[in-house]
Amino acid sequence: QVQLVESGGGLVQPGESLRLSCAASGSIFRINAMGWYRQAPGKERELVATITRGGDRTNYASSVKGRFTISRDNAKNTVYLQMSSLNPEDTAVYYCCALTYSDYAYWGQGTQVTVSS
Repeated sequence: QVQLVESGGGLVQPGESLRLSCAASGSIFRINAMGWYRQAPGKERELVATITRGGDRTNYASSVKGRFTISRDNAKNTVYLQMSSLNPEDTAVYYCCALTYSDYAYWGQGTQVTVSS
């Protein structure tokens, strides 16, 4: 089992920044890639960004490319999502995801990000 706990969400104004963290515990050795997804009200969950175990490859949704940066610290078993130039369309519940080597996905409980003036 892998447990994921997100933190760092909150209310910010348009143009501001926020950093999300996701701490993993449990069977860490099973984790390969990690990522962030988000789900806005009335919409399906969508990919935001992913990162490989070694951190050498990242992937971003076109809507966040250039504004968001995903990173991970394997020594701390933590993945981060640095979000800049936030706009109201980024408002959503953000979920951390850990993908195992057997392609099983673990999910965190989610953290709310609200961008509003």
